[in-house]
Amino acid sequence: MSTPQPPMPQTAAPNWQAAPGSSYPTYTSPIPVVRTHLGHALASEWTKIRSVRSTVWTLGVFVLLVVGLGLATAALVAGNSSEGGVRNENPLSFGVFGLLLGSMCIITLGVLTTASEYGTGMIRTTMTACPTRSRVLAAKAIVFFVVAFVVTLASALLVALVDVAMLDARQPTGQEWLKGTVGISLYIALLGLLSLVVGSIIRHSAGAITIMIGLVLAPLVIALFMFAESLQDLQQALFEYSIPNQLSVFYSQSLSDSGPSGWDPLWIMLGVTAVAFAGAYGLLEKRDV
Repeated sequence: MSTPQPPMPQTAAPNWQAAPGSSYPTYTSPIPVVRTHLGHALASEWTKIRSVRSTVWTLGVFVLLVVGLGLATAALVAGNSSEGGVRNENPLSFGVFGLLLGSMCIITLGVLTTASEYGTGMIRTTMTACPTRSRVLAAKAIVFFVVAFVVTLASALLVALVDVAMLDARQPTGQEWLKGTVGISLYIALLGLLSLVVGSIIRHSAGAITIMIGLVLAPLVIALFMFAESLQDLQQALFEYSIPNQLSVFYSQSLSDSGPSGWDPLWIMLGVTAVAFAGAYGLLEKRDV
């Protein structure tokens, strides 16, 4: 004698509906479909940049270099200068040494933000989740720029406040405060953004980092070894438009009497980055991932 089996639960049948104008039924998923937008891409890139160890290491070393060298330079000057020896100097300018070396960290992080995905193959997953490639590049650029600017501004502002309190120098004007904190932070963030774009173009981390470090240091180093009289004009141009000199312009301490001044370095970097960004966008639309 067999034991009666309990009835099996009935599962709901799929919701098949006929499409308008068609006699064939189509399946309607119960999962809500949300139209994606730039906000979703920004959230994705923010998750990536804050969850990888390279971000912590590069920004940590950046803060250490900017704050450490900025304060060490000011302490060295304060301890070895005669009374009133720096009274006419801009105390904010002693932070430029740390910012110059720290910019290498921002360059590295900018390149890794894009190029590392090509090295690991993660870019295929990114493009599958967001087929609109321009949206992906824009989201990476926005997230990186905000992170780089905020970290640079906080570090530069801290160094500036301590240097002003430490040194027996004149009080900076409002314009000098703006250029020495916000202005130079925008410049370094744009330099990092240019690195991000170069990483997208080259698609190779080591190659893109090498190109960017060469762009920062090579013009000044080459100019130092131009001794021929016929090369004086080229040497002067390399001095004036080298990135170390453009950083010093924000503190009104240019290596030459001519060339960029005031806010000119920021507009130059903005223009170069915009052109590179347009090139990266064009290549991203044409090449496979």
